[in-house]
This record gives sequence, structure tokens and C-alpha cells, in this order.
Amino acid sequence: MTSFKDTAAHLAYLNTPFLTSDAARPLRILAEYLEPLSRFQHAGIHDTIVFFGSARLTAGGPMGRYYEEARELARKVTQWSMALPSHPHRYVICSGGGGGIMEAANRGASEAGGKTIGLNISLPREQSANPFITHELGFEFHYFFMRKLWFAHLARGLVAFPGGFGTLDEVMEMLTLAQTHKLDRRIPVILYGSQYWNEIVNFKALVHHGMISAEDLDLFEFADTPEAALRVLQNSLEPEPADGTPAFAHSQCG
Repeated sequence: MTSFKDTAAHLAYLNTPFLTSDAARPLRILAEYLEPLSRFQHAGIHDTIVFFGSARLTAGGPMGRYYEEARELARKVTQWSMALPSHPHRYVICSGGGGGIMEAANRGASEAGGKTIGLNISLPREQSANPFITHELGFEFHYFFMRKLWFAHLARGLVAFPGGFGTLDEVMEMLTLAQTHKLDRRIPVILYGSQYWNEIVNFKALVHHGMISAEDLDLFEFADTPEAALRVLQNSLEPEPADGTPAFAHSQCG
């Protein structure tokens, strides 16, 4: 148990042993909401296009084409976004901040001259922030659920490249939010790499066994080229006013 000995004279919000204790967990959770919110507001970020995918898909690996295609798609989305008249920071590319597909997404957006977000997570091994994230938009989270809140909170679109447990978790959570109408706007979900996704998830079997409805298959689309994915995003994203503040996807319950 954390000892508070010799800390009695400190201001509570400067008391490090207290702030890192079990008792202060609600404060740490709240900080992972308020601190990113402040930075997004300061940077004028309105909304995002989220890229999910494996950290193991590197440029030179056996499935390296996905790295290059994620990079190209992020570049194309950023170029299109920056040409929009409504606001300079619309549809900012957001990734989980690590390597592989995450790096490719941030890299493509950076190469196009746009801002790009990395929502990194502190893990015992393997995850470290990639160098292509805009400096003031690189975040480090301790709580997975707060990180996932920020993925959903600003998202206007989602592109999921091949990935493992983490990618499946993130994609299925977003599809569940859409299926249950927990968000007040539709977020187009693109599963990039139809052969991969249909091999690892038997969507038709879920319908056949009554686990999902046939109309739930309309919650996502497949794409196999950056051009096709870009067209889906352009055709799906609904125009809305941009006043320079974050456009949150609110819960239908308030």
C-alpha cells in the first residue's frame, strides 16, 4: 500500500503518492479525459478518421502491401481533407500511435502535410510511439477504455486493416456501438482487405445462427484499394458545420 508519510503538508494535487494510489484512480481516469480534450481544443481538431490495424504489419514484411496501402490511403484522405473549404482540421488521421499500420497511417498523413494523432497506450512490451505523430497530438494512455473512448468520441470514419486481438477488440466495439445505436451519428466502418476479414470472421455464419441480423452486415463495407476506401469515406461522410471545436459523437442517452 502506498504510504502518505511525510506528504501531509503538500497540496493534494501535488501529492504524488496519493495521485498514484488506488484511492485516486477516479482522478487519473478523469485526467485521461480532460487533458486530451484540452489539447484537441487548443489544436482546433474537429473530427477524425481512425485507422486500426496490426503493429506487426511492417513495410518489408510478408503482408507489407497493407503498410504501403494504409500509408497511401492516409495521404489521400489528408490531401482531400485539407482541400475542403469548411475547416483546416477536418478528418484528421488518428491511429493507436504505435508501429505497423498505425505508423503507416500517421506517416501518410504527415507526408501530405497534415496534422495527425497518435493515441498510444502504455504496455509492458512492444508499443512505443512512432515518429510521424504531430508533436502536440501524441498521447500516452494508461487505461484502455479511456483510449477507446477517444477513438470513438471524435471519429467520423473508421478504416480497419488486418490485425490481431487488439484490432478485433477495437473494431467489434465500434460495430457494437453502431448496432446498438449508442452514438448519435453513423460512423462508416471500412474493413480493408476483404479476403483477410472474411477468412477470420465468418459474418454470414453469424447471421445464419441468429447471432446478428442480416441488416447488421450493412454496418460495414469492404475495400481492397486505397481509391475504393477513399470513395466510401467521401460518399459516407455527411457535411456539418465546423466551428473549430471537437465534434463529439454523443451517447444517445445523453
